[in-house]
Amino acid sequence: MLSRTTSYTTFGLDALPVDVEVDAGRGLPALTIVGLPDQAVKEARERVRSAILNSQYQLPSQRFTINLAPADLKKEGGMFDLAIALGILAASGQLDPEQVASVVAIGELALDGSVRPIHGALPIALALRKGRRRLLVPSHNAPEAAVVDGIEVIGVPSLRAAAEFLAGSRMILPQQPYAASARTEHCPDMDFSDIKGQAHAKRALEIAVAGRHHVLLVGPPGAGKTMLAQRIPTIQPELTLDEALETTKIHSIAGLLDGTPLIRQRPFRAPHHTSSAIALVGGGSIPKPGEASLAHHGVLFLDELPEFHRDVLESLREPLESGAVHIARAKRSLVFPARFMLVAAMNPCPCGYLTDPRRRCRCSSTKVQAYLAKISGPLLDRIDLHVEVPAVPFETLTQTTNGETSMQIRTRVLKAKVRQRRRLEPLGLRSNAQLRHRDLAQACPMTVEAARLLRSAMQEFHLSARSYDKILKISRTLTDLAEQGTIQSNHIAEAIQYRSLDRQLWV
Repeated sequence: MLSRTTSYTTFGLDALPVDVEVDAGRGLPALTIVGLPDQAVKEARERVRSAILNSQYQLPSQRFTINLAPADLKKEGGMFDLAIALGILAASGQLDPEQVASVVAIGELALDGSVRPIHGALPIALALRKGRRRLLVPSHNAPEAAVVDGIEVIGVPSLRAAAEFLAGSRMILPQQPYAASARTEHCPDMDFSDIKGQAHAKRALEIAVAGRHHVLLVGPPGAGKTMLAQRIPTIQPELTLDEALETTKIHSIAGLLDGTPLIRQRPFRAPHHTSSAIALVGGGSIPKPGEASLAHHGVLFLDELPEFHRDVLESLREPLESGAVHIARAKRSLVFPARFMLVAAMNPCPCGYLTDPRRRCRCSSTKVQAYLAKISGPLLDRIDLHVEVPAVPFETLTQTTNGETSMQIRTRVLKAKVRQRRRLEPLGLRSNAQLRHRDLAQACPMTVEAARLLRSAMQEFHLSARSYDKILKISRTLTDLAEQGTIQSNHIAEAIQYRSLDRQLWV
């Protein structure tokens, strides 16, 4: 007897259907899985056998052949267990084959028959959106899959519960759709008012968030670089529904949701400086998203930037430019989205005290040059704002008055983004940082004085063509924050201040 059902596997961020065919025939009792399974899928034989018996069902002494089609797609992981077990029960006459064929089943089985959670439930639900079929998933994954409209999500705690549901002897109500449009209260644990002084750095971060610009914070140890970076999410706008679905999809594939059906706050990722290139941008024998993709629509914070390996930092050049990570394999290539805001922090020299008026720097100019040379020119060019974060004097630390709150800064950021959206939508762009060179003449009109100042700066500081583009983009964001339409000379002057490494002020 032959039975069929459907399961899914994931490759990158895509969910691909897998037909599970089970044939119960004559011959010596055996359970064979074909269709390019990996070791974890082959071991499903033992998991499925124990789960069926411990769920009080029979495993007849027949030869069962399980085919996972298409045969040229490598099958990995344990998410086919539930579909295989239901197919065996249908092929052996214990379930109605038509009922089993009418559902999509994903889930890993424990030996006692319970269904364990899997990674990638949301991408699979998104792939089923047009089919309008019933989806059987582990109970733990049901809220995540129910974020998607148009499918019936059935959360099953065990193989027996799934079998009885298909047989009609147990009623399991479909998972209630998640209220994806519900807004979360913006109640952060951290606030910009916690930081004493550093008005220049706060202003730079406001500009960076408003225009989605990459930023590098440079200053001595203890100046507050990490505190500043950690508070960036408090002034960012909330994710839109499309952004939330895309972000949640990436975290679902990586298995980082922890029961959260939909991520509504922008991610903040801070990998350690010992991270490898694969950990940062993704890849591996089974391609998985890296920190750059996990920070999609959010912030990627790299503390102690020169301590990262050179090849790791160079791997960021492509996603910084294109907003995506392209990974090629022999039979298939994939793309992980990685449109993040890079925030990096570093000391000005190996000892850290080159710009600190209170401590003496013991580094020679050669050591300082070698330290700064750890960051390549092409990578540095891709960072829009270079911000000096000086040491905070004692008088500032002990003052009782607080600075602006995150909510006050966030209000200005949101207004600037509204202006950007109106101007950039016809160009198919979302932020000033995405402006292409050919768009600058139209999107960045300047006064005569502003153009003259920019020309002088280019000649005096020997700035590159990319620096020219960066200064114009930053100036455009400054005009948005000032609620003006034309770039003024004061906007150009302020933007030039944020290209300090181009001007080599320290060495």
